[in-house]
Amino acid sequence: MDDLPDPSATTTAPAAGGTALKAVDGLVVKGRAPRTGYAREEFGSAWADTDHNGCGTRDDVLAHQLSGVRRDADGCKVLSGVLDPDPYTGGRIAFRRGRSKVDIDHLVALSDAWQKGAQQWTDGKRRAFANDPLNLVAADSSTNRRKGDGDTATWLPPNKEYRCTYVAGQVSVKAKYGLWVTDAERDAMRKVLAGCPAEKLPTGGSPTEAPTR
Repeated sequence: MDDLPDPSATTTAPAAGGTALKAVDGLVVKGRAPRTGYAREEFGSAWADTDHNGCGTRDDVLAHQLSGVRRDADGCKVLSGVLDPDPYTGGRIAFRRGRSKVDIDHLVALSDAWQKGAQQWTDGKRRAFANDPLNLVAADSSTNRRKGDGDTATWLPPNKEYRCTYVAGQVSVKAKYGLWVTDAERDAMRKVLAGCPAEKLPTGGSPTEAPTR
């Protein structure tokens, strides 16, 4: 089995190059590959402890993105907190473990990644991708499930104020991991980002920073 890279080592370097809009031009454009062979398990067990802090990725993301967080006695499990605002809807969501309306979404869906290059990756790189904080956001569960495996061409958050950040994040993730985009996806990215401030790529946007093992 491949050693799992430490995602903290892949998300701290400054983004290379100018704005997210300019970065779109650096993405490879190809057609969507078949979904054949895709399964969640191809990206490793869900929410692995990839940074070796003793806590799963899901709880790490909840602790970072929620306010008023209360943890279990083990110091890892997030029992409650508040997502305010929810990036996808702009609303306020109270989180309570076991009765949660908060999902941890992959900005670039695992299935979308599978059809745009991840089929060819090692197991270790897929596990790193699935647990990379650059690609993870706490969001309203019902809205996230409506997104499915949509890309920028087929789904955008209802909260229009978040769309610039959302699309810039997808560009950054795809650049970092060398995933391609379709013609329609590239055009949709350009359309959204053209109406945004000169927004830099989120940290970790360089394609050379993606783990290869």
